[in-house]
Amino acid sequence: MFLSATVLSLVPRPPVLVGRVRLRGRGPGRIVGVAGRGCRPRRRYVRPGRSEVDPDAALARALRSVAGDASLSVAVSDTASGATAVHGSGSYDTASIVKVGILATLLLRAQDAGRGLGVSERTLAEAMIVHSDNASATALWNAIGSAPGFDAGVRRLGLTRTRGGSNGEWGLTRTTARDQLTLLRAVFGSDSELDAASRGCLTALMGRVVPGQAWGVSAAGHSWALKNGWLPRGDAARWTVHSVGRVTSGSSTRLIAVLSAGHTTLPAGIAVTEAAARAAVTATGGTG
Repeated sequence: MFLSATVLSLVPRPPVLVGRVRLRGRGPGRIVGVAGRGCRPRRRYVRPGRSEVDPDAALARALRSVAGDASLSVAVSDTASGATAVHGSGSYDTASIVKVGILATLLLRAQDAGRGLGVSERTLAEAMIVHSDNASATALWNAIGSAPGFDAGVRRLGLTRTRGGSNGEWGLTRTTARDQLTLLRAVFGSDSELDAASRGCLTALMGRVVPGQAWGVSAAGHSWALKNGWLPRGDAARWTVHSVGRVTSGSSTRLIAVLSAGHTTLPAGIAVTEAAARAAVTATGGTG
């Protein structure tokens, strides 16, 4: 059948899609699959009554005035909606946040052997996470096979840009905010190589960090489970300061990883991590 140009102009055209687009209802908003390059859809979060937003751009705007002269990378995910945003892709020395990965690897090895942690292992794990005891971390680092054992463990949990420190220097393990968010999902989410008992162990210890070390992402909520890291680096003694964990603010729970370096003092670094955590909550629709 022949259709005139006038008639054809009135026929609605189907949308042109690159790749597959999926709409999934989640929580109060929805995740929208948006066609991207190479047939790989990008995921964006749409809050009710609002137009579609780019979460990475929203996070970048929220962090614009936070870092000052320091280097900063942040990754955040809302556990209910799935909304995720990442700012920065740099790699950092872990300092003591590596202790979460050390314990996760130890727990994986215990699972593989069909056993729980022994009394000595539990004692060392508690000291390492709750008090950030370095001697305990060294003992467990050696127990998991140092850097090669650590790397194998975190790879099982989905980390791709994290490498254990050489020569026993576990605090100089390198990682990214995105990888730390992946680790937090393995610790606090059910879709994990870690079984329920292992996740419960990590969650309980991270929720008992001593008050003097309970700064950082905890500033963004009223309930938290976290691990922080801090380390003076370089001739100018600039500080590397990180905070990673799960935070509940109001009725929403988020996983947040804040990595930063180049601070003149430790208190300055702590202030930046806390401001960044609050900004991350705000950028993903909460009140930080």
